[in-house]
Amino acid sequence: MCWDISLHTDIELVKVSYPKIRDERKKKDYNYDYFENVQAITFPEYPIIMKDKDSDGLALVDMEWGVLPTYIQDPKLQDNRRRSMVNARSERILDDKKSYWYRLRNQRCLIPVSGTYEHRKINGWKKKVPYYIAEKGRDIFYIPGLYQWHETVDQDGVVEKLGSFGMLTRAANDVMAQIHNDGPNKHRMPLFLPEDLEKLWISHNISEDDMRAIFHFEMPKDSLIYHPVYTLRGYPNRPDDKHRYEPFNWDGLPPLGKDKPVENTLF
Repeated sequence: MCWDISLHTDIELVKVSYPKIRDERKKKDYNYDYFENVQAITFPEYPIIMKDKDSDGLALVDMEWGVLPTYIQDPKLQDNRRRSMVNARSERILDDKKSYWYRLRNQRCLIPVSGTYEHRKINGWKKKVPYYIAEKGRDIFYIPGLYQWHETVDQDGVVEKLGSFGMLTRAANDVMAQIHNDGPNKHRMPLFLPEDLEKLWISHNISEDDMRAIFHFEMPKDSLIYHPVYTLRGYPNRPDDKHRYEPFNWDGLPPLGKDKPVENTLF
């Protein structure tokens, strides 16, 4: 399951990809150090490209990561359920017409990222090693998602419209299966797409057959860059003072595909 993403390139590059987009963000001055590792577990606010449900327009808006299950009233149960709605399995969206995701299928969005992170289990090591993954040759790219709007009322009776989104995933390709090799959602990866399919996903006239074609696209491993990085959890400082997404040399880390037990006192 993809719970960590990075946006360390200028968000204004979105306007190069989509020149006619409306910028409706509440806050436009970003701390890109913070955006180097955005974790879904806290339902963070994040900029996404939203396709208006009833028009051809696109808007850059702030929404929270993790679709809010508005059908659940208890706050604790709602949060628990929401954690499972951070990501959406693309292969299930059209096949279960009673699902929440099917109802959102026409509320499509793109999630701008510089890259994503995933954790690899190493035999004999206590903790997993995080990897940074990105598309080759692209400073910023876009992962497809689904969004929804809902309304909240504060203690003063003021109604506010809020948005939330989920990221689409698919079965992992060869290299991602070796990195995301453990856990209840192992062998999954974000639905990485080439530029033409990104634009198709966010277009107004898209059929369910088009959607299926997008869901079946598998990004070739040769189109990705990937390398181990320093620990992400708990926001620890890197001992070398480099950015979170830069390569980190873990002593004794076996190459992908060779997960033999290795001694490592750092874990």
